[in-house]
Amino acid sequence: MKEGIHPSYVEAKVTCACGETFTTQSTKQNIKVDICSKCHPFFTGKQKIVDAEGRVEKFKRKYAKK
Repeated sequence: MKEGIHPSYVEAKVTCACGETFTTQSTKQNIKVDICSKCHPFFTGKQKIVDAEGRVEKFKRKYAKK
């Protein structure tokens, strides 16, 4: 393998929007995510609408009965 071309990996702290944190290795030190395995609907069995840009409200306004 060539030397000097690979990025250095450091211990990274991953923070979810639900408050869960865990550590892994990455080229970045801090990573922020919207959904993790503790709050993902597939793992929890509960439906959760993730609306980061107002798309759900825009859809409801567009197709609301008048």
